[in-house]
Amino acid sequence: MNETVNHRQAAHIHALGIGKVFQNGPLRIELFRDLELVIQRGERLAIVGASGAGKSTLLHILGTLDRPTSGKVLFGGDDVLAWNDRELAGFRNRSIGFVFQFHYLLPEFSALENVMMPGHIAGRPRRELRGEAEALLERLGLADRAQHRPAEMSGGEQQRVAVARALLMKPKVVLADEPTGNLDTRTGRQLHDLLVSLNEELRITMVVVTHNRELASLMHRTLRLVNGQLKEA
Repeated sequence: MNETVNHRQAAHIHALGIGKVFQNGPLRIELFRDLELVIQRGERLAIVGASGAGKSTLLHILGTLDRPTSGKVLFGGDDVLAWNDRELAGFRNRSIGFVFQFHYLLPEFSALENVMMPGHIAGRPRRELRGEAEALLERLGLADRAQHRPAEMSGGEQQRVAVARALLMKPKVVLADEPTGNLDTRTGRQLHDLLVSLNEELRITMVVVTHNRELASLMHRTLRLVNGQLKEA
């Protein structure tokens, strides 16, 4: 019992009592009820499950992009959902990197400018940001694509730019939603390896929602979302 309590207290992320209900007129959909999830610092976690099970919604709740109907999300013991929207926006910008299935790069900006964007939002000096963004693009094998716009890059290159953008603010957590869902097998495997190496090198806590069994197998732990609850896969 004490080991369980200490495990939770030491957690990087602890979601507890999470409930999520969608109401559309008379139709009531209960996605989660009293869901709990404990994630340790530096852990790589995969969340799998059928389409429509609520995996992306759960990831958005963990990333404070969405608020649950009930429950708490603790980061290092802090109840972040008790904060107002402005405080949460600042927290996300500083502490969480997001990688989605669709890269959501801004088409009118270059790869370098897209990577720098979170730093601009945070008000950091442009010269400092440029150096860090260039270093990230070089780390991800994209130094020669820095001035290219998204339409001038392949799908794999665009997704690597999105990963670089997610890492610019040196986040403690990266949340990825089907990050290789739109990539071919070879490019997807390259991104799998990249995510693992970044986790091991930078000790970033990583939560990945995926249907890809190969990607899930590279995580430390895999949980399946079934009927609103998480179970060991």
